[in-house]
Amino acid sequence: MRTETATLAGGCYWCLEAVYDALQGVQGVVSGFAGGDATVTTYREVCEGRSGHAEVVQVTFDPDVITFDDLLAVFFTLHDPTTLNRQGADVGTQYRSAIFCHSPEQDAAARAAVAALAADGVWPDPIVTEVAPFTLFLPADAGHQGYYRRNAAQTYCSSVITPKLARLRARWAPLLRPGVEGRTP
Repeated sequence: MRTETATLAGGCYWCLEAVYDALQGVQGVVSGFAGGDATVTTYREVCEGRSGHAEVVQVTFDPDVITFDDLLAVFFTLHDPTTLNRQGADVGTQYRSAIFCHSPEQDAAARAAVAALAADGVWPDPIVTEVAPFTLFLPADAGHQGYYRRNAAQTYCSSVITPKLARLRARWAPLLRPGVEGRTP
């Protein structure tokens, strides 16, 4: 099996991690930070905007099962790519919308996806998603990995992540892992 990596920022990484973890062909999802200059950082430094990093997920996937274009389609329907440095109540540069491309092919696909969304008028406001080359990924500490799986009843999870998973199941059922289609979070 061959694998590829995608690094995506669309608000809180717990949300994206839970979504991508439910997709078939995804081999792994790691929450972390990318897009800044710091080669070492802490969650606190990222939250305070001192590192320049965004909260991201790094998704390892089998492109023979799920394509990068599929990952982008899910990405653009489960966060708001028109709000600069904000997703819902989460505000700051660490919550920006960004695609950190691992290859020229990913860069071309990301730019094409943004252009298509803009041309189609899918969103009433301009798309502000940053498309940039991947340079560095720093994994978050263990307490931030698999957060939704361990804390689904927590208020943030039940009010923000659970509805995203419901939208995922409704819109992207063919992409879900077997058994995820009818599972309640």
